Amino acid sequence: MPKKSDPAPSVVDRHDRAILRILQRDNKTPQRTIAEEVNLSAAAVQRRIAAMEASGVIARNVAVVDPDAVSATITAIVEIHLVDERAPTADKAKALFRAAPEVQQCYYVTGGISFVLIIVAPDMRSYERLTRKLFAENELVKYYRTVIALDRVKADTAIVIP
Repeated sequence: MPKKSDPAPSVVDRHDRAILRILQRDNKTPQRTIAEEVNLSAAAVQRRIAAMEASGVIARNVAVVDPDAVSATITAIVEIHLVDERAPTADKAKALFRAAPEVQQCYYVTGGISFVLIIVAPDMRSYERLTRKLFAENELVKYYRTVIALDRVKADTAIVIP
């Protein structure tokens, strides 16, 4: 029997899904507005959001910043090929990429590539310094390839919730 302090199980019903769709658009939407849209009371919405936060369904509440507003003008998509695919090598690379604030997204992938990274940097000099540190001077990395984004056509943070 779960204790009262244990987080609720992460069973997401249709009301939770509707709430999540709204929160992904704007997590500052007033709970009374959400309640009207999903046909629940504001108290029920508040309880459901708290339960989803406690269970980890809602992982974080963050601000999405316009990169141009903070002069983060270079977006690089980088393919990383490790020297080998052994677990210790991959784990060290994961820790390194996770710790680099310029790495916005990091995916451990299949298909002949070890990782795909999305990196944001203020300028090419900064990006070049970062590539030396993370890739060129890193004995874990066999080689890497960079593609520079010309235009940010879509950079949505929302997950499609059926």
